[in-house]
Order: sequence, then structure tokens, then C-alpha cells
Amino acid sequence: MNLGKEDYKVYAKAHAPRTPILKNCVKAFLIGGVICVASQGFRELYMFIWDFEVSDASALASITLAEIAIVLTAFGVFDKIAKHAGAGTLVPITGFANAVASPAIDSKAEGLVLGIGVKIFSVAGPVLFYGTISGMIYGIIYYFYLMLM
Repeated sequence: MNLGKEDYKVYAKAHAPRTPILKNCVKAFLIGGVICVASQGFRELYMFIWDFEVSDASALASITLAEIAIVLTAFGVFDKIAKHAGAGTLVPITGFANAVASPAIDSKAEGLVLGIGVKIFSVAGPVLFYGTISGMIYGIIYYFYLMLM
């Protein structure tokens, strides 16, 4: 069977399984919400049990979620959760922690420098780079906007 590019696209689309978009969105919303509720719970715990200030408790809650995500990544549990939750696990800080920890864990056999050191930011690096550049561009535009007003 010799199909052209367009014919193959039509054939592939006709035989591809349908994606349950609504179901996936609901699962992402619920699991992402559970992560956010856990974060709020940690924040409240740090504020009211250990008497931290709001900003310190918020930072500690983020750190706690990142640590939990890294441990779950190390044991292979995070990927199973993300398989069902999709963007629900990727949007909060847990997704970033997974994006940093996963390449580091995968490349530990290559050593500290050439393995972990080189590959730790292979997924998160572009996000950090383009996020920083976008923030700089926005800041420059905003600065000139304020000067004109």
C-alpha cells in the first residue's frame, strides 16, 4: 500500500482512538486541585502549628510539595499519577520538580558530572531560559510604558 502524505493523515485519523477530552480535563482539574489543597494544608500547618509568617509558610509549602514530587518520581509513582492526571500534575510546582528530578535519576549511572550535572536541566532548562527571557522582555516593555505615561 503506497499512500501519499495527505492520504496517510486521513487514514491515521480514521483509525486513531478517540481521546476522552472531557474525562481527561476533569481528572486534571481534580488531581491538580488536590495538589493545591495539599499545598494550602501545608501552608496552614506551618502557620498555625509552627507559627511561621505567611510568606515563610508559603515557601515551605512549595518546598514540601517539590520534595514529595521528587520522592514520588524516584519511586516511579509520580509518572503513574501524571499518566492519569495529565496537566493537573504538571502545572503546579510538582511538575517542575519532576522535570528536574526525572532526568537526574535517569542519568545517575553516567556519574555526577557527565550524567546528573549535564542532564539535570535537559527538560526544565528551556523553561527556565525562555521564562527568564520573556520576563526580561516584559519588564523592558513595562518600563518604557511607565515612562510614557
